[in-house]
Amino acid sequence: MLLPAKAEVARQLRRYRAWERVMLASPQDREVRSTFEDSGYTLCVLMGKRCAREAVDAAERYLRTSLVTYLREQGGRSQLSEKVRRGPPSDRSSARQ
Repeated sequence: MLLPAKAEVARQLRRYRAWERVMLASPQDREVRSTFEDSGYTLCVLMGKRCAREAVDAAERYLRTSLVTYLREQGGRSQLSEKVRRGPPSDRSSARQ
């Protein structure tokens, strides 16, 4: 698993928080809102999450924990998803005969 540099995560998280404050101060400004959403998208890509809130939470957790702890936490979550069976049902092969 590749992880971003902590310095870059911290920089993008600061950028997101700064634009969040500006957007909350003037929510009607489309340019501000667009830049805020762009900063959220950047965090999503950086942290491998689907929404900005999850990405912010993951970035904060990543920055306050050691690399080993963060990987252990992420590994525990991925093991849960591996238990779900993916693929065709087993009786499907008998239907082809």
